[in-house]
Amino acid sequence: MEKYESKQQQIFKSAATIFPMISDFSLLTPAVADKVEEWSADRDSCSFKVKGFVVKLVVADRVENKHIKVVPGDGGVPVDFSFWIQLHEVSPTDTRIRLVLHAELNMMLRMMVGGKIQKGLDQAVEALATAFNRI
Repeated sequence: MEKYESKQQQIFKSAATIFPMISDFSLLTPAVADKVEEWSADRDSCSFKVKGFVVKLVVADRVENKHIKVVPGDGGVPVDFSFWIQLHEVSPTDTRIRLVLHAELNMMLRMMVGGKIQKGLDQAVEALATAFNRI
């Protein structure tokens, strides 16, 4: 299983402020509903279509103010993976966030998309940090 880790980013908020917003899929609705097709979400799961492909995700683990682990839901993604959003509170006004993806990719896929996955994780964590620092 391949491991891809984003850069660590700083958010000038407590982990207790950030965690509720990243641990509930339904809170993502305003941000992603117009970017994907057939978005549906509740606290623990979501499903959507991207380029005709149905993606189903579920929260497999939550440790309050520390991390969220997301895995594929039934009938969703054909790749075995787990996705982590990790928080590390340095102080009440300094939390570090990192995204980690573990994915079972064959050699050809690793060569084709490995760099894109890394770049995507880095861009996503930077966007998250920027958004949280604006709130």
